[in-house]
Amino acid sequence: MPSPSSARRAALPDTIRGAAILSMIAYHACWDGFYLLGLPWGWFTSDAARFWQQSICWTFILLSGFCWPMGRHHLKRGLTVLGAGALLTIVTLLIIPENRVICGVLTFTGSAMLLMIPLDRLCRRIPPILDAAGSFIVFLALWAITLPSLSETAGLPLRMLAVWTGFPPADFFSTDYFPLLPWLFLFVTGRFLHPLLTRLPQWERWKQLGIRPLSLVGRFALPVYLLHQPVLYGLVLLIQMA
Repeated sequence: MPSPSSARRAALPDTIRGAAILSMIAYHACWDGFYLLGLPWGWFTSDAARFWQQSICWTFILLSGFCWPMGRHHLKRGLTVLGAGALLTIVTLLIIPENRVICGVLTFTGSAMLLMIPLDRLCRRIPPILDAAGSFIVFLALWAITLPSLSETAGLPLRMLAVWTGFPPADFFSTDYFPLLPWLFLFVTGRFLHPLLTRLPQWERWKQLGIRPLSLVGRFALPVYLLHQPVLYGLVLLIQMA
C-alpha cells in the first residue's frame, strides 16, 4: 500500500493505514486458520466476514487515492508498487499456485497511481464535490453488478488485459483480485476527497491526530504487506509440523 512522501508526514492518514494493515493481518490469519488449518470457523464464510474483508479493501484504496496528491515522484512510486504486485504474482504462481494472486491489490494500486498521472490534469478541471460524488456512485454501481466475462478461447495477451480491466474469463481464479473496474473509481473518489478535506480550516489540526505505533506501521505499509503473509505461512507450517 502506498504512503505519502512529504517533508512533514500527516500522522492521521498513516494511522488509518496502519490500523487497516493490522486488520488485514488479522483477517489473513483467520483465512489461513480456516482454509489451511481447517479450523471450524464457520463464521468466516458469513456476510460479517465479507464486510470485514471489504472494509479493509475500501479503506486502503480510498486512502491511496486521498494520499496521491500529497506524494511526489508518482511515476517511481507507482512502478515500485506495481513491481511489488508482479513479484507477489510470480512467487505465488511458483510456490502456492492453488492460492495464486493475479492482479491483486498491489497491482491495482500501482496501476491506479500511474493512470492518475495523465488523469490528474483532467481531474483538476472538475469541481471536487461533483467528481467525488460521481466517482463513488459509478463505483457502487459497478461494484454491485457482475461484469461480462471474456471468452475462454481468447489469446493470452487479451486474457491478461481483460483480467486487468475487470472482464476476466470464466475460468480465471485469484485469491486476491482487484481489477480497474470498479476499483479505479474508488481510488478517484479518494483523490477528490483530498481537496475537499484539506481546504477545511480544521485540517491542519486533524492531520496530526495520530497514534504513533499505528502511524509507524502505516508508514511502512508496503514492506509489512509483502512480509506478513510469508510469516503467517511459516507459522502455519510450524503448527502443521507440531
